[in-house]
Amino acid sequence: MSSPRDNVLLLTHGADHYTVDRVAGELSRRGLRPLRIDTEGFPAGWELSSVLGPEREDVLLRTSAGVLHAREVRSVWLRRRMPARLDASLEPVWRESCVRESWAALDGALDGLAAAGCRFINPLGSDVAAENKPRQLRLARALGLEIPRTVVTNDEAQVRALFDEVRGRMVAKMLTPLSQSMDGRRPFVYTSAIGPEHLGQLDGLRHAPMVFQERVDKAHELRVAVVGGRCFVGAIDASRSVAGQVDWRRSRADECQWTHGELPGSVAGRLVRLVAALGLVYGAADFIVTPEGRHVFLEVNPGGEWGMLERELGLPIAEALADALAVPLP
Repeated sequence: MSSPRDNVLLLTHGADHYTVDRVAGELSRRGLRPLRIDTEGFPAGWELSSVLGPEREDVLLRTSAGVLHAREVRSVWLRRRMPARLDASLEPVWRESCVRESWAALDGALDGLAAAGCRFINPLGSDVAAENKPRQLRLARALGLEIPRTVVTNDEAQVRALFDEVRGRMVAKMLTPLSQSMDGRRPFVYTSAIGPEHLGQLDGLRHAPMVFQERVDKAHELRVAVVGGRCFVGAIDASRSVAGQVDWRRSRADECQWTHGELPGSVAGRLVRLVAALGLVYGAADFIVTPEGRHVFLEVNPGGEWGMLERELGLPIAEALADALAVPLP
């Protein structure tokens, strides 16, 4: 039987395994009890209750592993959160309502766990605030990180003005990620080069704004997993890939591989301060290293992928996350 506060909840989805399994293993080695929760399984697959009254407050989680109370949970890793997977026979209007209600119930329960003293990675609400890309870039610049010239807009004139300013070296990408895991099963919109031929095809901006940035020359790129004050750095060079030169994720597996990367101490210090300023414990940052050796900050993703860095390079990111989740509560 577990002692109070020995349980750690790992919130994710059913197709997510490698990183969750690694962190679960590290938690078990520390004498804790990891419990994986596939969030799309709520409310059909497991039960969750927020109980409040004049003299009582609790959160109860009932799964095949048994019943867990808030007082028995030490920490929560918000790895991934997916909408409810509901019965296909539901009418669309009811389906939307059920998804919304399920999301709200889970929000309330997580808030109850936080009120009970549970530690969260990342703290509740911080992910949403940190995903504000203009805010990221503003803070990064204020902390001394170099950033590319950027416009977030649905105004075609602003796109053309930036195109002229950067002399036609421009890329476009989305404000929010569509991909959520290493398995690649969800839709993905890659960073794409913008040429003169695209400037007459901007009418899609009436449906959604996009991010337009100066295209920075690359020697290679870095993915930096930040856990607290620690930086774990992987490097990738996709210059030999025709498809992957703008976005390395479009490269074939045989065209580029992850290698150990380096981040100058001054840049690492600014990045750690940026992650903290965004209210995060964990974030995955992307940099371009130019042929001259400059480090240009692109973005930090509060839920960014790190599994490839541990799998390919042996970087102990799961250990660092487990350490943060295992810290005893006051």
